[in-house]
Amino acid sequence: MKPGPQRIVCLTEETTEWLYLLGQEARIVGISGYTVRPRRAREEKPKVSAFLSAKIDKILALKPDCVFGFSDLQADIAAELIRAGVQVTVFNQRSVDEVFGVLYQVAAMVGCAEEGMRRIVAMERRLAEIRADVLLRQVDGKRRPKVFFEEWDEPHISGIRWVSELLGIAGGDDAFPELANESLGKNRIIADGAEIVRRNPDIIMGSWCGKKFRPEKVAARSGWQSVSAVKNGQLFEIKSADILQPGPAALTDGVEQMHRIVLDWMALHG
Repeated sequence: MKPGPQRIVCLTEETTEWLYLLGQEARIVGISGYTVRPRRAREEKPKVSAFLSAKIDKILALKPDCVFGFSDLQADIAAELIRAGVQVTVFNQRSVDEVFGVLYQVAAMVGCAEEGMRRIVAMERRLAEIRADVLLRQVDGKRRPKVFFEEWDEPHISGIRWVSELLGIAGGDDAFPELANESLGKNRIIADGAEIVRRNPDIIMGSWCGKKFRPEKVAARSGWQSVSAVKNGQLFEIKSADILQPGPAALTDGVEQMHRIVLDWMALHG
């Protein structure tokens, strides 16, 4: 038996996905109801939480020796579990470097530091390849597109830091870079949609926190017909599970999707 906690509840998806990738899924006794990666986790594990709420009694009945959470938004859940005597580890990663750091910490906690580092190095290598690919295309005269990443539609919320950083690696320039470092969604609200129109993004990527992105609704917004992304049909969904979880999904599938979208745009407009 490897050292570390043997009965883990994961309140968000990224730690569940990572433990499965490490071959440590047997340790997981409860997951978030939003979990879709890996798909089989939904069939194998009890669902005990949403994002802002959790079934405390159900979690306690599972007798976890550790609960993994994410961000200040789960502070109240964490506090209640701590008062009940449960060990809780809440990560608060926002940048790509911090995401990698958390992946290493979790791997080390379950006695898989070496395997975790092997996987981390492979992901870092692929990000470096994507970055180099973009630089080569710029040398060939391709320009980088300006991208508005919309995390929510009403009100408009721009992308969080790891999304902005991965977008940069993928070859796009965040249309609202000054907001990316704001950890809370309420601080990334763009109250006036006219400002998005003024910045005239070449591409719009949407990931509406689990709600389906509707390009036709974006294109129909008043005054948005003049936006380059709308005029050229450059509106794309990236599913929340692939980009808004600060874990393996964003570092692999999420950035790859953004990179393909950017490369297609460069081929047409570079």
